[in-house]
Amino acid sequence: MADTKTLTIVQWSHFVPAYDKWFDKFAKDWGEKNHIDVSVDHIPVQDVAARAAAEASAGSGHDLFGWNGAGGAHLYRKFLVDVTSLVESVEKKYGKVSVIGRQIGYNQDDHTWSAFPDYYINFPAMYRKSEWDGIGMKPETWDDVRIGGAKLKKKGHPVGISLGHSNDPNTTWRGVLWSYGGAVQDEAGQHVVLNSKGSVEAVKFAAALYKEAMTSEVLSWSDASNNQYIDSGVSSLIINPISAYRTAQQLNKKVADDIFIMEPPKGPVRRLMGGASEFYGIWKFGKNQDAAIEFLKYYADNWIEAFKASSGYNNPIFANIVPKPMPLLSDDPTSTPRDKLAALQTSDQWSAVPGYPGPATPATDEVYNDFIICDMMAKAATGAMTAEESVKWAAQQCEGIFTKWQHKA
Repeated sequence: MADTKTLTIVQWSHFVPAYDKWFDKFAKDWGEKNHIDVSVDHIPVQDVAARAAAEASAGSGHDLFGWNGAGGAHLYRKFLVDVTSLVESVEKKYGKVSVIGRQIGYNQDDHTWSAFPDYYINFPAMYRKSEWDGIGMKPETWDDVRIGGAKLKKKGHPVGISLGHSNDPNTTWRGVLWSYGGAVQDEAGQHVVLNSKGSVEAVKFAAALYKEAMTSEVLSWSDASNNQYIDSGVSSLIINPISAYRTAQQLNKKVADDIFIMEPPKGPVRRLMGGASEFYGIWKFGKNQDAAIEFLKYYADNWIEAFKASSGYNNPIFANIVPKPMPLLSDDPTSTPRDKLAALQTSDQWSAVPGYPGPATPATDEVYNDFIICDMMAKAATGAMTAEESVKWAAQQCEGIFTKWQHKA
């Protein structure tokens, strides 16, 4: 390592800007101690997939690539350094990787890791307590969200869940799908099982929720839109990581104090919500693979600092890396009440990444990147197709992708 002089890292521009500030300094300080010039590039989250594709096809780019959402570890497996020994050494220190963590970078076929699982982002429900108290309800189930949301829409406080193309709807509508008993694939990850009664029920619900409790703005929303919607005092409920609440705290204390955070609503079959995964891959064409591994080891040893810097937004993947009661989540001095975020401590019990109930694979990553589940919901919501037609359409799209990857295998 003596001749290693640089380490280049690329990752998304975090929705909690203080985290990027912390990370850049943390990486730079580590570099100075080790005589390595570390540079970190931050790019908008919607550009991550395209940047990864460009670096892989050029066979050059950054040493360490940070993915957000999906579409990395499995799609680019042949381009990525095997980091099994790194993950196993961190597990020895900090406990086993959770289920959601395994879906991120673990290869079921040969028990290797293509990427280092960093954290996942959970999507709790955030609701305006005064508005829901005013109608004598709590958004406990998805049916409550529809019925209460319709009442609150009449009062000028609609529900805000995007039906556009971005990470938020990709995770949220998967949660709705699973909650109603639908899923893209089976547990083995071999077959598309989307064309089912559960999926049709989920789509019918989404269409009803859109018509009764939302407005057409949601069709063209970006990931920032629902945050702005609740932070401005308009929306009665969104499903979003806590960045929306953290922003509200800075903008308007009265609104922030009225935003309460709970587990995602329960469906007729289960309570489950999509989570966005965050992980690092080391390119095989990276010039400084050893430095990248050393950096990740050091980063894991200081992960609790990363958790604090993200104000509790980055959720742990190694069982004991943040001991419970967790700082900030169990007791947040900036929140009223101080235990407002307590439900997030067990979010790995109600979070899953896109492959659920099976493993994440290149096929599930591509289904995610193509926004098929979002479009399935939107086609029915806007009346372009019936629920049955849109499920059938989406299942065919998924079949094509699965078949393509099975031939490649």
